[in-house]
Amino acid sequence: MLGPGKADLLELIEQTGSIAAAGRAMRMSYKRAWSLVEEMNAAFRAPLVARSRGGARGGGAHLTETGATVLAHYRALERRATDAGEAEIAALRALLAEAGASDMSGGK
Repeated sequence: MLGPGKADLLELIEQTGSIAAAGRAMRMSYKRAWSLVEEMNAAFRAPLVARSRGGARGGGAHLTETGATVLAHYRALERRATDAGEAEIAALRALLAEAGASDMSGGK
């Protein structure tokens, strides 16, 4: 229902106010980004993302209160998992070849 990519998409929607812009930032099509938003909206009791159609003032998207809460819980869980796994991450990093040893976090 939610993973690192979907959490990043939610965060980018909140930052940009746009599903299309968030998708572009992640190098995915609007169709793919919207499909992921639909999956997340259907998976929770209340939608995570609300959008308004275009028009004279343009459209947009934003996180609902539920969306902001879900994203905050997910980011807190990520931090706790990273902290709890610090020794294992260090052990894996020590086993990497030099070229790949610089970063295992995936940008986190």
